[in-house]
Amino acid sequence: MKKFIETLTNIWKIDELRNRVVLTLSLLLVYRLGSHVALPGIDTGQLSELTQKTSGGGLLDILNAFTGGAFAKASVFALGIMPYISASIVVQLMGLAIPYLQKLQNEGESGRKTINQITRWLTIGICIVQAPAYLWGLKQLGVPETAFVKGQGLDFIIPSVIILVTGTIFAMWLGEKITDRGIGNGISLLIMVGIIARLPQAFLQEVSSRVSENNGGWMVILIEVIMWFVVILLSIMLVMAVRQIGVQYARRTATGGYEEKDALGGARQFIPLKLNASGVMPIIFAQAIMFVPSALAGLSDSETAQSIQVEFSNMFGFWYNLVFALLIITFTYFYTAITVPTNKMADDLKRSQGFIPGVRPGTETADYLDKIMSLITFPGSLFLVCLAVLPAIAYNVGIQQGWALFYGGTSLLIMVGVAIDTMQQVNSYLLNRHYDGLMKTGKNRKVSA
Repeated sequence: MKKFIETLTNIWKIDELRNRVVLTLSLLLVYRLGSHVALPGIDTGQLSELTQKTSGGGLLDILNAFTGGAFAKASVFALGIMPYISASIVVQLMGLAIPYLQKLQNEGESGRKTINQITRWLTIGICIVQAPAYLWGLKQLGVPETAFVKGQGLDFIIPSVIILVTGTIFAMWLGEKITDRGIGNGISLLIMVGIIARLPQAFLQEVSSRVSENNGGWMVILIEVIMWFVVILLSIMLVMAVRQIGVQYARRTATGGYEEKDALGGARQFIPLKLNASGVMPIIFAQAIMFVPSALAGLSDSETAQSIQVEFSNMFGFWYNLVFALLIITFTYFYTAITVPTNKMADDLKRSQGFIPGVRPGTETADYLDKIMSLITFPGSLFLVCLAVLPAIAYNVGIQQGWALFYGGTSLLIMVGVAIDTMQQVNSYLLNRHYDGLMKTGKNRKVSA
């Protein structure tokens, strides 16, 4: 504890780091305050049905979690940052097929700025489609007509669409400002803060259930908390696990020096291939697909269709989680294939006169890297499946639904991933000023005076 307090003091001593932390916290506070501001013309006291449906798991629960509850509150940030994420994914996928985007990706900083601008305009386009759909969906999700103070005419729809689009653009601006002038990835931090905002309420509901209803008491709560920390540690292992591929550079080894000297000089380096290169995206994709069978089955009145709708509406059921697991494995391979360009890695390695010992540069290197990625992606996908279905297991053993959702899945992986990324950035500032870092690895690193 003393070491932690000392580290916080060191953070405050560095002017640039202190200013970045204060700016980040201030902008996050603005975002959280905005999530409680309801759209004009809606009585928030009559949104109880919407709140219930967005806490029952599935796609609606993800949307509500990513917006920090703003979706269920009909807030000005109801769409949150999700349109921007959708636009980013679309642009990333289009980059595989459109030569113009491929060219921009190879142009460095200028190309990245152009791609960001395309993503912003696409975000606005997605918002213009999603905003009216959200307003129309409020009634379909159980919000009574009396909740719309001025009705659902154009005098409500048009201003509300403008406000929702503006809210998403403002949230996108906040995220970019945090990334540029704050600490961490701004967009990811906005999502993480929204998820964490729901954590205290979920935990208090679990405590109330265990204590007031004499359902195990404090001992069971202690066991649940310990298990939760174990799951967090396993998630950290999944996020940080890498397979190191040894690389040597011809220019550094062909100097005529001794082999030991070359080794100490950094002749041998490593390509880190992440065990879970796709992050949380396979779970998000799979959960979005799981929403489709239930919606399609609802169009039919047959007994089979009704049975399918019941099975796929229960995110804690066996068949839901079995199909969910298979989809996660599939999407893990798919997303890893498009985000880890082994051919480009092999070309870059060849241009820098580097090579993997025992493997010829060029095509053989690309094939070798692709083979390694395929081998490590399988256990990574299984680990991801375990984390994804863990909330269902926790719920079926008696844990409250809200608290069970924090035992794995999208919420936990996002919290862990963003926390690690932010700590690494803070750590680099501290190490550059010769202070001990937040992370243990930083303490053993030698810093030249």
